[in-house]
Amino acid sequence: MSIKEGRGLLLLVLALATVAGACHSKPTAPRVSPDVWAVVDGREIRRGDVEKAFRRTAPPNAGTSEEEATAGKLNVLDQLISQDIMLAKANELKIVLPESELDAAFNDQKKNISDDVFNKALAARNLTAADLREALRRDLLTQKVIEREVTSKITVTDQDVNDFFQANKAQFNLTEDAFHIAQIVVTPIRDAGLNNRTGDDATTPQAAAAKVQMLMERLKAGAPFGQLAMDFSEDPQSAPQGGDVGMVSLSALRQAPPQLRDAVMKLQPGSLSVVTMNGAYTMVALLAKQAAGQRDPGMPEVRDGIMTTLRGRREQLLRTAYLETIRNKAIVVNHAARRIVESQGKLSPVPSAAPK
Repeated sequence: MSIKEGRGLLLLVLALATVAGACHSKPTAPRVSPDVWAVVDGREIRRGDVEKAFRRTAPPNAGTSEEEATAGKLNVLDQLISQDIMLAKANELKIVLPESELDAAFNDQKKNISDDVFNKALAARNLTAADLREALRRDLLTQKVIEREVTSKITVTDQDVNDFFQANKAQFNLTEDAFHIAQIVVTPIRDAGLNNRTGDDATTPQAAAAKVQMLMERLKAGAPFGQLAMDFSEDPQSAPQGGDVGMVSLSALRQAPPQLRDAVMKLQPGSLSVVTMNGAYTMVALLAKQAAGQRDPGMPEVRDGIMTTLRGRREQLLRTAYLETIRNKAIVVNHAARRIVESQGKLSPVPSAAPK
């Protein structure tokens, strides 16, 4: 083979290798609109969806910093991602929400509020009644999925009740009246040792007020108190327990700050109150009230109380596991989070390529 022929063969081999490499290279990822903040199994969650959900909870003219607002919107986006997955599950399970049920929930939100005040509050947040109804519809459908897939499958047997009583017998021998209390604490400062599941922490008076309002809206939509406490309470001791602080004796309650003491003593079991102290908020719920004396599982209030406690614990565990399980099955791309990382803290308005 001549030198000329050898050179020609080498060039041919190199050309073929280049073509082969091009055939095996990954195609360029399509560019994603900056308005698309996340994609869940092909379904888009757009900037407007997040902004609208954020405005529902943040008070108008709150004066929060850009970083705080962005962190809040990222948290809202994460919630919308989980909700989107749950709504897809509702569709798969053929769960529907009757219009009459939505009407009742919507009217309950307006209870004791005049139409004029209600409409002004919506306008201040640049929202409409239709926006609120849609958000409520999504919340209620999500709750129905949890009820179908989690709550309805929880069982507590008589043996479970007796086992719990024997393991905690001392607490049922009350020397004085006692109050079973749960709480969600929200403070206007950065909290050291924060121990909630989302890492959410209000750091200004405006952010604290907005957070409490958001939590009240979720409670009205049917979200379990214990779940919200685990996700959002800023009390490091009670948050992991779903806000449960256990039985508080009457004498101990009398040592509490007057606002908290008076609120608890006025509550009926199953109700809650929001107490403000030094700019911080305590959403306190009275789970049960027990009179002094020796108690046993034969007493309906004792048995019901134990069953409520056990069901609550199991629901918290199963709900968390269920949400994690169905989320793991979804294909989620959080474009907003990626853009913040790439821009070192800002949501860049410039479109960027999707991750490969």
